[in-house]
Amino acid sequence: MYIKRHDISQLLLNTLEENKQDLKDQFSKTKDEIGYFILDNVLPIELVHQIFDSFPNLDNTVKKHTLREHKHVGYQMNEFNTLLEEVIYAFQEKTVVDKIAKLCDIEHLEPDENLYAGGISLMRQDNFLNPHLDNSHDKDINRWRVLNLLYYVTPDWKLENGGNLELWPEGVKNEPITIESKFNRLVVMATHDKSWHSVSKVRSDRIRCCVSNYYFSKSPLKKTDSFHVTTFRGRPSEKLKNIVLQCDSFLRNSLRKVIKKGIRENKHQYKK
Repeated sequence: MYIKRHDISQLLLNTLEENKQDLKDQFSKTKDEIGYFILDNVLPIELVHQIFDSFPNLDNTVKKHTLREHKHVGYQMNEFNTLLEEVIYAFQEKTVVDKIAKLCDIEHLEPDENLYAGGISLMRQDNFLNPHLDNSHDKDINRWRVLNLLYYVTPDWKLENGGNLELWPEGVKNEPITIESKFNRLVVMATHDKSWHSVSKVRSDRIRCCVSNYYFSKSPLKKTDSFHVTTFRGRPSEKLKNIVLQCDSFLRNSLRKVIKKGIRENKHQYKK
C-alpha cells in the first residue's frame, strides 16, 4: 500500500492532538535542562512495519566510523524506498511543525528540506554515538537548530539491546537519562548548548532503525547559545578518549569560526 506524506502527517497530528496535554507537560517540566517529550504508538502498527521493511541494507548506506561515532546513515532519499521519503517529510508538513511548536512553546519553527544531518540512521551490533552537542545551525548558517525529532521503527526493540538514546542534563560527568529506542516511539528533544546526548552501544545482532528530522528557528532556544560545530566528548569512563575528542572539537570549531562554511561541503544533505 502506497501512502503519501500528507496522509501520514494527518495520522501524526491525530496522535499529537490526543496526547497534547501530556506532551506539553513533559516538555515544560524538562525545558530548564534538556527539554523533551516521548510519544508512543505514533502511527498505525501495520504502517510502521512497512516503514521498517523499507529501510535499505547496510551496504546501501553511508558508514560513519570514527572515535566520535559508529553508525550508518542515509540522506539521498530518492535512492531508497519511496515510503521512507514520505514519512520523513510528513514530519515537515506545516501542520505537524506548527503543532509541535505549540507543544514545546517555541515560536516560528521551520523544517529542513535539505535533511542536513537528518534522514535515516541504522545501527548494528557495536555501533554507538558518543555524548555530543548537535551542530548549532543549518547548512547555510542562517538558522539555529532547536529541535531534534527521533522516530524509532525497529519491532520488538528492548532496552537490553542497547542503541538507546541517552540524555545528559547535568553534563557528561554525571549519569544519563536512558530513553529506550522503542518501536513506534517518537522523541522530541531541544537542541542548545546544554543538550548533551548520545546513543549507547548496540548489544544485539539486530539493526536499530530511526527516522530523523531537525527543526530550525531564526533565534536560539537559550541566550547562552553560540555558534558551534557538532561537539563530542568521551563517556565518564573514557578519560583518554575524552581528551582527544575535546581537542578535536576545539580544532574543528576554531576552524569553522574562521571559515564559516568549512573547508568542504558537508555531504550529509539531500541533493534533490
